[in-house]
Amino acid sequence: MVEQEKDAALPAKGNFSEWYNELLRIAEIMDVRYPVKGLYVWHPFGFSIRKNVYSIMRELLDNDHNETLFPLLIPEHEFMKEAEHIKGFEDEVYWVTHGGKDPLEVNLALRPTSETAIYPMYKMWVRSHADLPLKLYQVVNTFRYETKHTRPLIRLREITSFKEAHTVHANWEDAAEQVEEAIRIYQEFYRRLAIPVLPSKRPDWDKFPGADYTIAVDALMPDGKTLQVGTAHHLGSNFAKTFDIKYEDPTGEQVYAHQTCYGISERSIASLVSIHGDDKGLVLPPEVAPVQVVIIPIIFKDGTEVLKECEKVKSTLEEAGIRVTIDASDRRPGAKYYRWEMKGVPIRIEIGPKDLKNNAVIMVFRDSGEKEQVPLNEIKDEVLKRFVTIHANLLAKAETALNNRIFDCVTLDGIQGKLKQGIVRMPWCGKKECGLALEEEIGAGILGIPTGQEGEKSAKCPLCGTDTGTWVYVARTY
Repeated sequence: MVEQEKDAALPAKGNFSEWYNELLRIAEIMDVRYPVKGLYVWHPFGFSIRKNVYSIMRELLDNDHNETLFPLLIPEHEFMKEAEHIKGFEDEVYWVTHGGKDPLEVNLALRPTSETAIYPMYKMWVRSHADLPLKLYQVVNTFRYETKHTRPLIRLREITSFKEAHTVHANWEDAAEQVEEAIRIYQEFYRRLAIPVLPSKRPDWDKFPGADYTIAVDALMPDGKTLQVGTAHHLGSNFAKTFDIKYEDPTGEQVYAHQTCYGISERSIASLVSIHGDDKGLVLPPEVAPVQVVIIPIIFKDGTEVLKECEKVKSTLEEAGIRVTIDASDRRPGAKYYRWEMKGVPIRIEIGPKDLKNNAVIMVFRDSGEKEQVPLNEIKDEVLKRFVTIHANLLAKAETALNNRIFDCVTLDGIQGKLKQGIVRMPWCGKKECGLALEEEIGAGILGIPTGQEGEKSAKCPLCGTDTGTWVYVARTY
């Protein structure tokens, strides 16, 4: 048993890269041994986390979106229609050129993203102003020939869990409102995961190819780098003109539509794992934990009564909709604690002969490690109450960690000194040449202009000395 525990030991989280890779393996989230670079396999436990996470996104979108599914294969002539869009993806596309042994008449792209698969259909579906707004989304796999260092959940060649929404609107202003709504949805989504995110408008050279503008949300990872965990793009009428998406307005005139698209991927789960996890393993918010409560019987001789009580407690919790399991295996209690702590189970309940005499149980909380004796007749209410507390604690801890690692700087020397610790907020004149020179000088990128920025103090751009009231986030990124 000692050797078994030793094999499963995690590196300290301070060594983030090694900790992250080992946690995905030991906690059975993903298996990296698939024989194609950049493609990974979900373990059932990891897939359960994915299912619970994406059920939140579906809940938020299903209020006024409809879920759909478009084909994986995109004909070359459709894919090549939007020149700026294609230029942004041409080095990343996988092409299907044969069917069996026969060359195809038309090469087919494996979708890197679905604009060119969806919009030929929107041309046929959108006819009148009464058809608008049209709001569809899908959760699909996408393929990109990633040439950088691949990493599970973060940088992949097959993105297995890409949620992309595509909306059509009557005018530019309605589409802009939808972009704001998309960011609001993402902020709520990440709040449900107890993850604080920073929304910002990307500089023009970093926007989505073919978009008028892009707003993205970023999470701060434990190593001080930021991870882009969601994007929303205002497409204007650019794609509508390419794919001839028009509608008849109330006056009978044919008008080009305006569009948006916005997406998240399994990077949401990478941030969930990384931000909350600790040296013992996963720490999961109760809403997305595959197992919310684990019951550990403490048995010395005859465990019949203890096991019977464990089953009663399990039934009581399940009736309240709580995901609960009993670990009645032959492992020692310490090994059981270790295993379920590694898997991030929010609450552990220990029941032994002494607890039965006291008509109580011992409850242990994964986020804090605190223990508490709880009367048997109060277990259900206490568990549900503690779920709320655990989520609030995780969010508050993550917000504090983020806020403590955002630094205001007005000189290049100051920026470089703080970048290794987290995110820098600095003044920028807005000129592209200064932005690109800054990125070259400090070896990090401008994330974007924080949304809702108003009334900021005036300062000088550290590149050209121009007075400006615009401040931007700068960070090292994945």
